[in-house]
Amino acid sequence: MRGREVFMKSLVAHGVEHIFGNPGTTESPLLDALLDYPSIDYIVHLHEGMAVGAASYYARATGRTGVVSLHVAPGLGNGIGMIYNALKANAPMVVTAGQQDTRMLRRAPILSHDLAAMAAPVTKWSTEVRDADEMDEVMRRAFKVANDPPYGPVFVSLPINVMEQDTANAPIAPGRAFRLPAPDPAAVAEACALLRAASAPVIVVGDEVGRTGAMGDLVRLAERIGAPVWFEGIRGHVSFPSAHPHARAGLPFDAAAIRKTLAGADLVLLVGGAFFEEVWFSPGSPFPEGAKVVQIESSAGPLSFNHAPDVALVAGMGPALSALDAAVAAASDDAWRSAAQARCGRLAEQKAADAAAYQGRLGKAWARTPISMPRVMAELRKATPANALVVEESITASVDFAAAFPFDGADQYLGARGGGIGQGLAGAIGASVGSPGRPVLCVSGDGSAMYSIQALWSAAHHALPVVFVILVNREYRVLKHNLDIYRQRFDAASDKPYPKMDLGGPALGYVEMAAGMGVPGVRVTNPDDVAGAVAQAFAAGGPRLVEIAIEGKR
Repeated sequence: MRGREVFMKSLVAHGVEHIFGNPGTTESPLLDALLDYPSIDYIVHLHEGMAVGAASYYARATGRTGVVSLHVAPGLGNGIGMIYNALKANAPMVVTAGQQDTRMLRRAPILSHDLAAMAAPVTKWSTEVRDADEMDEVMRRAFKVANDPPYGPVFVSLPINVMEQDTANAPIAPGRAFRLPAPDPAAVAEACALLRAASAPVIVVGDEVGRTGAMGDLVRLAERIGAPVWFEGIRGHVSFPSAHPHARAGLPFDAAAIRKTLAGADLVLLVGGAFFEEVWFSPGSPFPEGAKVVQIESSAGPLSFNHAPDVALVAGMGPALSALDAAVAAASDDAWRSAAQARCGRLAEQKAADAAAYQGRLGKAWARTPISMPRVMAELRKATPANALVVEESITASVDFAAAFPFDGADQYLGARGGGIGQGLAGAIGASVGSPGRPVLCVSGDGSAMYSIQALWSAAHHALPVVFVILVNREYRVLKHNLDIYRQRFDAASDKPYPKMDLGGPALGYVEMAAGMGVPGVRVTNPDDVAGAVAQAFAAGGPRLVEIAIEGKR
């Protein structure tokens, strides 16, 4: 058996059905072997970053390991930004790249480099297969490490001559690994005592709750203790129903603003996330003074990493939240339950007030032209099928997006983690591959779309039912917002224009670009036409693009 056969059979043994890749010469053994493994579909991309982005969203949409094939050093370099995003999103992936023949690596042949060293900073494990006899064990370990919490990408370099070497070692099928421990009863008891003593608890939730199917457990606990639920500033999954009376919003991006947002809380429960991803430095803690902190994670890595909680425990999200809820219920008396219910009532009133305020904002913006962000999101929601999977990278439209699209299931939404832009279009490819036949709405800003516009060709090539909505304001709006903040924070002159942040001259034509890659598109400038254009795009049943002109920074 040759190394390439062990590699391919290892994929089959681990249930792999798709490889996301951009082919090259050093990948010839893999590409040639595909003909003998019809159960594995190769999803073709025109840029390595698109392949990684698609595989990451595929892994996040399905819970299965995404497999990527890149091309030597420049190809790996092209994919590293998306590998970083996948690391931050905890997407389980096995990323490979073909390597030149090891017998000439010392002579530095064309396109060669130390691939494992290149990938190491953005992966959980990075290695090169040195001999075909290693292939079975390397592949078994690659899948194991990628799926150990916290999940993430690993990298395997595949030299072309090693893929063609003979070996007597057969591929190793995965065993059944039960990775998540039960919650420690002592830790649950201590956390319960702190919750019982709190008169103003708050919850901050991360992606791990949605990713592990523990949303219902969190809802029960939040209702039990009468706590508002805040989200990470950047989130990739739905971990709490956004229309629930306890659901608040995303937290800001500096410690002082977070502390102000959580002001009045005497206990903060952190559940399953990175939390408090800061953009700007502010001195001090993100927690209100005197507040107790409890943290629950499914692995030890993030536990007490940036902060020192009063109680911290490692366990599966569902079992931990369920055990804590049961402990609180058992310890509660009538007076405590009455106080918790009063908090629930106040949260419902606040939610209703927020909804009314947003309706006022929407009404004021309804007739504006170019189309306002509140209006465009309302129209998108109206035209999107109820069963659609929504991939969103709208960045500065995120507040209006969240108000327009209420999600109550973890399988309804995927957002961009890591902060690197261009994930939306590429991610929609992987999300669609992982959800065969399901309509996918991809919402992206125009600046982000240009980072991964090649994804449109892959959507056409594989006939994927994705509606790409590009919000065109012809600017890097988020950079203008951040420049305003910078000027204020550092007392810089604020009467200057925004340099190099506009995308006009020449104007980018997304409909024309889409047509060149086989995706029909339409341009919309009238707010009354948005819903109809999007509905028609979905009705077509294949990839479509809708370019919508929206207002710029006001």
